[in-house]
Amino acid sequence: MFKEFREFALKGSLIDFAVAFVMGAAFVKFTGSFIDDLIMPIVGKISGGMDFSNLYFLLGKSEKYTEGMTLAAAKASGAVVFAYGNFITVGINFLILSFVIFIVVKAVNKLKKAEAAAPVPPPAQEVLLTEIRDLLKK
Repeated sequence: MFKEFREFALKGSLIDFAVAFVMGAAFVKFTGSFIDDLIMPIVGKISGGMDFSNLYFLLGKSEKYTEGMTLAAAKASGAVVFAYGNFITVGINFLILSFVIFIVVKAVNKLKKAEAAAPVPPPAQEVLLTEIRDLLKK
């Protein structure tokens, strides 16, 4: 049974999947940092410093609720809130992430096209045979 498991675990496709999983996790961290640290401050500046994550409608007050509370404080007070701001933030993050992935895929496809367009030199045997053929013609 251990031998079968070892054969299964060492198959190329499983190793490739594990590498892809680790690379995907690293890409998620990279894009998350890109969005949170570089893009969202710009979006916040353009929107006048508005913090979308604290936008909500109050559906039901609690005894501890006071006007102007942050979303986290309103939830902690027991108030019933319709938190649409986080949805806006997630939507913006999704659009930015989609655009970044589009740019990355476009760049990779461009590199693949350039690689495919480059002529591959013929093997040495073929070159030698061509030279022999040309000499025999003369």
